[in-house]
Amino acid sequence: MALALAVMPGPAGHAARQPRAVRRLAWWLLLVAVLLGHALVTQWLQDNLVGWSGTDNAMPPRLEVAFVHALAPTAPLPAPAARAAHRRIKPRAARPAASAAAGDEASPAAAISDAAATALLAAEQLTPVLADAASAPPSSASQASAASAMAEAPSAAASAATAFEWPPSTRLTYVLTGNYRGELHGSARVQWVRQGPHYQVHLDITIGPSFAPLISRRMTSDGELGEQGLVPQRYDEATRVAFQQPRHATVLFAPELVTLANGTAQAPLPGLQDTASQFVQLTWLFTTRPELLRTGNTVTMPLALPRRIGRWVYDVLGEERLATPVGELDTFHLKPRLGEQRAASELSAELWFAPTLQYLPVRIRIQQDSETFVDLLLDAAPLQAAPEAPGR
Repeated sequence: MALALAVMPGPAGHAARQPRAVRRLAWWLLLVAVLLGHALVTQWLQDNLVGWSGTDNAMPPRLEVAFVHALAPTAPLPAPAARAAHRRIKPRAARPAASAAAGDEASPAAAISDAAATALLAAEQLTPVLADAASAPPSSASQASAASAMAEAPSAAASAATAFEWPPSTRLTYVLTGNYRGELHGSARVQWVRQGPHYQVHLDITIGPSFAPLISRRMTSDGELGEQGLVPQRYDEATRVAFQQPRHATVLFAPELVTLANGTAQAPLPGLQDTASQFVQLTWLFTTRPELLRTGNTVTMPLALPRRIGRWVYDVLGEERLATPVGELDTFHLKPRLGEQRAASELSAELWFAPTLQYLPVRIRIQQDSETFVDLLLDAAPLQAAPEAPGR
């Protein structure tokens, strides 16, 4: 009996065991919490970096291409209109003037550029005629030659526009800095992808570390190539903030009607672009009409935002040399005018285009106000796919 009492725990022994039980229970609770937290973080990373949960399912599947070589800075090629003008500089025999067929209504920027190209062609074609006229009295033959040259100029400009060759699929990467209640850091990527007449433009922005971004936004334009550049058919925008459900907006383009993300429908403007396609459309415009990039010029871009349609007017501020990891690049700086209809939360984009890099945008500054902005600067040479086979 004494032995039994000796081995039975007294009050002190019971007190000694109780903390061990509490510690064991706390350890198990901690283990469960860590495992649960790990599962939640893993799911969040999968949603953000791999599949974006169900949001990606609402977007058109992305065209897949292989980017095989880096694009090095080179002197810009003459515009197709200029090359066509040089081919037509010799005076031609007189023939009856033909009226140009009226085509589809173009965007204001394209209309301005077409007028400039027509004037350039007419001036170059009339030079020999005017030189002959200075040395001899005017004759019916010289007047007929002048009339013929003026009649041929619009058709020459139209054929020059169709001579433009779209560049191969291209990918640009940017380093991101900015400010929103403090400094922002991240990365961005623009991809121009095409297969035959089908194109896609993707703009992906990540704020925060790449393995666990705080904010991610994907913007995709999907459509066809046309005589006046890009013809969007659909625009999708998906935004993801850490530990929140993704937000998705879609704009649908039809020949007679554009359906915005808020469900309202409006008549389209000629040459209408979306938030993502505008960058490539401007590249196309400056490649075919480089005379627009002169200090003091303005370029008008009809734009369908998720909630409204309007005309954005960009001022060409002038030439600027930018220091980039690719080297120093001569660029043209464009800044949009902020209209009265602009909402306080609406973003605007300043753009810098580099003629020596196929007029690609090498810097993009997206701004809401002076304290809220992100600045994207090219951080590596653009990558391009192999050219498509002829006929595609």
